[in-house]
Amino acid sequence: MPRPPTGRRALLGLTASVLAYAVAMAYLESASVVYLRHALDAATGDVFPLDMTSRNAGLLGWLELGREIATLVMIAAVGWIAGRGGLERLAWAAVVFGAWDIAYYFWLWVFSGWPGGLTTWDLLFLIPLPWAGPVWAPLAVSLALIGFGLALIGRIRRGARPRMSRAQLGTLLLGGVVVIGSFLLNAEVVLAGRVPTDFMWPMFGIGMAIGIVAAVGVLRSSSEVA
Repeated sequence: MPRPPTGRRALLGLTASVLAYAVAMAYLESASVVYLRHALDAATGDVFPLDMTSRNAGLLGWLELGREIATLVMIAAVGWIAGRGGLERLAWAAVVFGAWDIAYYFWLWVFSGWPGGLTTWDLLFLIPLPWAGPVWAPLAVSLALIGFGLALIGRIRRGARPRMSRAQLGTLLLGGVVVIGSFLLNAEVVLAGRVPTDFMWPMFGIGMAIGIVAAVGVLRSSSEVA
């Protein structure tokens, strides 16, 4: 009876499985978006202006809210299953989120030709207010999440014992809040039914830099192998 793969082979197999899940999940979600847009007789790229006045706006708003929550639950569930401890589970969730987000835009582009470029504006999230930004911004966040997640997972699986101090956690959360804030700055514009034109990229960059500093600190804390 063959032995199950261990060490590097096992990690590569698990990583491939997690990434396959994320890509397949993105396919289903992007296909749902295309289906819904066709049912509403709207182009996939007709994101703005956000119409909150139509008869079905309330129902669709609740459906979208539920879809976003369900997406987060699926991502968290895979992170929990794949990981063997708190930090590793968080790292896997970061990898799934990043891979899903990138694949989501890829599949939308395959199905509909949207987005037309990295500077195309998108409605990213609705909780607690509309998040809006050019496509390159969430892609940058996703790449950072994948890089940090895989680096942390690799260290943990090699026997390191990383620790996240309260200061590092606070710094990481601060970076996330600043990044999210840059997306929320146009919430009033979106709710007013107008199309955003200005993205506060310096604020976004500062938030990313803060988060990266915290992430590097966590990785350095795991440099000693047990």
